[in-house]
Amino acid sequence: MRTTTLRPSPTRRRAAAIAATAAAAVALAGCAGSSTGQQQVTLDYWLWDANQLPAYQTCVDAFEEQNPDLHVRISQYGWDDYWRKLTASFVAGAGPDVFTDHLTRYPELADRGLVLDLSTLEATAGVDAGEFQEGLADLWTGQGGELYGMPKDFDTIALFYDAALIEEAGLSPEDLETLDWNPDDGGSFEEVIAHLSVDANGVRGDEDGFDADNVEVYGLASNGSGGVDGQTQWSWLAGSTGWTFTNGDVWGTEYNFDDPRLQDSLEWLFGLVDKGFMAPYEEVGTEPNPQQALGSGRAAISANGSWMLPSYASLEGIDLGIASLPSGPVGHPVSMYNGLGDSISSQSEHPQEAARLVRFLGSDDCQVLVGQAGVVFPARPAGTEAAREAFADQGLDVSPFLDRVENQDTLFFPVTRSYGSITALVTPIMDEIYIGSRDVATLTEVNAQVNDMLAGG
Repeated sequence: MRTTTLRPSPTRRRAAAIAATAAAAVALAGCAGSSTGQQQVTLDYWLWDANQLPAYQTCVDAFEEQNPDLHVRISQYGWDDYWRKLTASFVAGAGPDVFTDHLTRYPELADRGLVLDLSTLEATAGVDAGEFQEGLADLWTGQGGELYGMPKDFDTIALFYDAALIEEAGLSPEDLETLDWNPDDGGSFEEVIAHLSVDANGVRGDEDGFDADNVEVYGLASNGSGGVDGQTQWSWLAGSTGWTFTNGDVWGTEYNFDDPRLQDSLEWLFGLVDKGFMAPYEEVGTEPNPQQALGSGRAAISANGSWMLPSYASLEGIDLGIASLPSGPVGHPVSMYNGLGDSISSQSEHPQEAARLVRFLGSDDCQVLVGQAGVVFPARPAGTEAAREAFADQGLDVSPFLDRVENQDTLFFPVTRSYGSITALVTPIMDEIYIGSRDVATLTEVNAQVNDMLAGG
């Protein structure tokens, strides 16, 4: 994947610097009189998740009511379009004032001076990290103590399953709550995956005569190779061995792809293909659809993120259940812990006003509204609890996702520089390991290349 080099454009000239007639036209186009007679400033806010759009429109409505001098326009784009448009807007010097940011993106944006340090703006200067769930603010804190994103939500991983398939196999939901795993023999987790796998003749994966080349139901749905971070694919397996992505608690300067604990975890996971317990790469390709596999009965268990709750809940014809990840060699489950944030563009002509919006988006007032929508887990505890109740009203017990945070059984998403270049190098290699055309030990050599990138970046 080719990365685009971004450079901040010169600040756009203010209307006052233009001729009087043009200035008046710009002022009329960019501002409108409010009901109180004040001149309104219009702020552009971008996000990518369509599921969250209604909740954030509700937040914006509440914000505008409290701030009649400000008007907010929300734009929503799909993930790929979002980043293409954002890149293009920065190059053109016309980016949004506020935008939803990702941990893999903000280090480069910060290095290129395209996002502001929130601690330098009046409305966001006094943000207390303790207002949010443990560690989320740390993920958005630069190496010099800058705050580049206001935490907005978080996600963890758990196991989705079809209770009907589980019961048909003679198991119960309770059987999934006490599973253990290790990279040597897979523990009781592999035993369950094997039992839930069924070939075309109705033979289960733990029975004699199972045909691994002619499988009707896979015990575990495939999420693909996982690329650099393996968020839903393998991070929760490797993390449960005590492995970490990098040498840093948050920011890392060296990756640990050469660690035998990771390599053994990958070898176990992709080894499920030959056993017939997980679909081969040839079936799922580069765009796997694990929720569809679960909904169609092609798979019995699907490991996925909390942001996918609406998608799994909308599956028809299954009795959806959610179970905890299996406990690993460290003695408990471990989930990747990721969080999104709202950032302010350095190209914004209204940074102080944008900071007021960002502070509101990160407040209980907004995050409780978002939580009540039952789509994601907001970053503030009050919002998280509102989400728990909203999902419960939908008949979903989301404790397997929230327990990881409450017990701090988490693995931070890697925050490093050169993430785009590293992804371009590592992802095809992970694909080849999944396919079986490359040995997992290759990652030792790859790790040296990755760390050279970081050292030079």
